[in-house]
Amino acid sequence: MPILDVREVKKVSLVLVTGDRGLCGGYNSAVIKQATARIGKLKEQGIETQLVLVGRKGEQWYAKRPTPIVGTFVLGNVPQPSVGSELANLLVAQFLTGEIDAAEIIYTRFNNLISSTPTIRTLLPLSLTGIESENDECFMMTTADGKMVMKPADAIDTPTTVPDYIFEDEPAEILNTMLTLYFSSTIMRCMQESVASELASRMTAMQSASNNAKKLTGKLSQIYNRARQATVTNEILEISAGAAALSEQ
Repeated sequence: MPILDVREVKKVSLVLVTGDRGLCGGYNSAVIKQATARIGKLKEQGIETQLVLVGRKGEQWYAKRPTPIVGTFVLGNVPQPSVGSELANLLVAQFLTGEIDAAEIIYTRFNNLISSTPTIRTLLPLSLTGIESENDECFMMTTADGKMVMKPADAIDTPTTVPDYIFEDEPAEILNTMLTLYFSSTIMRCMQESVASELASRMTAMQSASNNAKKLTGKLSQIYNRARQATVTNEILEISAGAAALSEQ
């Protein structure tokens, strides 16, 4: 399968998924920092890089930087399958024509509402090439000899009845279709997790801002009340002193 072709890596396309807006804490800065570190590491290995940016914050950051940008896409609040398909077609076309030798996506993996992790995942080829970092999802799912991690045989639930399927198409054609669908669905999953992480980060940031605003309001009210009480006290003292002076006369 051409999409599985492993060759010497001379140029890598990095897909960076960021948000379209700010006010979400360190969400955008964390994933951009991860991308910058990955670009630097590939440069040390003598590998050329290019960027495919998904989201406006990534465009704004890398617009004035030397790494070439070959494509930009809009993420939006709800990732659209059309965007994922267009992005997948761009990467596959560049890979098949030899413009790039590998493709990676840098996105924010959603853990829970209070935790998310900037993550790197190899997209192309659908096999390990040897340039993966220790943080690469595909690298972490393999053993030392490069084989995929599998569950033990006794941990796999075996169905009591296995239906028989008859495929009329050629195995190579079926596999090629499945790999293409898997590739597009992987990109969509990464974009959806990034959006979920962005929303969670924004919720956390807004909650922190609300709590800080309440604390600031309480401190300002306390300062105002102290100043008002001091003014009232001074007025009372002035009135008392005036009354005492009149009584002495």
